[in-house]
Amino acid sequence: MPWVTKLNLDLTGRIAIVTGASRRQGIGAAICRALVDQGAEIFFTHWQPYDQTQSHGADAEGPEALLAALRQRGRRAESLEIDLSQVDAADRILDAVHARLGPPAILVNNAAHSTQDGYERLDAAMLDAHYAVNVRAMALLSVGFARRYSGGSGGRIVNLSSGQSQGPMPDELAYIASKGAIEAFTLSLSAGVASKGITVNAVNPGPTDTGWMTNDLKAALLPKMGLGRIGSPDDAARLVAFLASDAAEWITGQVIHSEGGFLR
Repeated sequence: MPWVTKLNLDLTGRIAIVTGASRRQGIGAAICRALVDQGAEIFFTHWQPYDQTQSHGADAEGPEALLAALRQRGRRAESLEIDLSQVDAADRILDAVHARLGPPAILVNNAAHSTQDGYERLDAAMLDAHYAVNVRAMALLSVGFARRYSGGSGGRIVNLSSGQSQGPMPDELAYIASKGAIEAFTLSLSAGVASKGITVNAVNPGPTDTGWMTNDLKAALLPKMGLGRIGSPDDAARLVAFLASDAAEWITGQVIHSEGGFLR
């Protein structure tokens, strides 16, 4: 008998929802690839009108290219362009997944709304925009997933956090308020759905280069990175794939700070 049970990362036959996979350089796309590499089938969402407002811009061919790449790995994959700020977005996503692939076993709430504000600019509209995507859509997807789930001990919800509890982010007040809500929600939801065999965890990937970082920002961050490099989307994706697997069945209600030794 082996001293340690062999880790089981196999996700064959499990359907995963990943929100916010618009850009091939992004964390969402990396998570999709990592889950597919472990055998999962993928349903991802994207919303390019939001990407077009960001400094890095939209990846116009990204969703179709990602979809093709996932299918080339021999797994079923579907996608949906949807504005998560709409009040019915969660139900529409879950209905589409069930109709096109089947009942999901994994939900990764990766999509996020983020703008710069600070105390002199913060207003109600900014708060509402962040709440709609980062909190309401995440929460309704999570509870909708849990209500429909009947697959036994393999249910997984993974939320993306941002390290707002690790240090101040004074120019992103609406963002950190909504992300803080994700961490609080993660803990309490994990207690509520444990009896259904669902684990709920959050991942803070730390500073991650998804194409938005300037050279000046990278130069400023690098000396603070304990492991000597900036985080990559694959770093976050590997952790999410682990949390989605049977190897992580005893981990729930946790916020995992996977930041490469980032020193604030």
